[in-house]
Amino acid sequence: MLNASAALAGLLFGLGLMLSGMTDPAKVLGFLDLAGSWDPSLALVMGGAVAVGAGAFALAKRRRRSWLGQAMQLPAATRIDRRLLLGSLAFGAGWGLAGFCPGPALVSAAGGSAQALIFVAAMLAGMLAFSLVEGLRRRRSSATGTEPAPDSAE
Repeated sequence: MLNASAALAGLLFGLGLMLSGMTDPAKVLGFLDLAGSWDPSLALVMGGAVAVGAGAFALAKRRRRSWLGQAMQLPAATRIDRRLLLGSLAFGAGWGLAGFCPGPALVSAAGGSAQALIFVAAMLAGMLAFSLVEGLRRRRSSATGTEPAPDSAE
């Protein structure tokens, strides 16, 4: 039941991305083109998503278990640190250069878009590189006996 609900949520999310036009990199780049012919439609889609997400998180904070009986796992980190800022900058730069972010790229790649397939391959390579660097960082920290906090900037 858990996997079926996750699949249904993913399909609904992908359908929403397709219907709103967010799988079209030109639409995203039009939103980012503040000096040219700016397209505000992405702001409306994001505003709707934030409103739905805010309501869902407010409800989730009051629950100990999900509707399917799983323990609630909400983010614990609340501070803005160097790693968060650098990750946000990298995400934004990739989004601005390619016109894709992960969700719409996966939907477009599933639809056979060559540009999205290249983006997804690069995204996976970046995730692998991060995992390798993070593993080295943790091994080095544990060897010196100074294990950094998970959201540490070092």
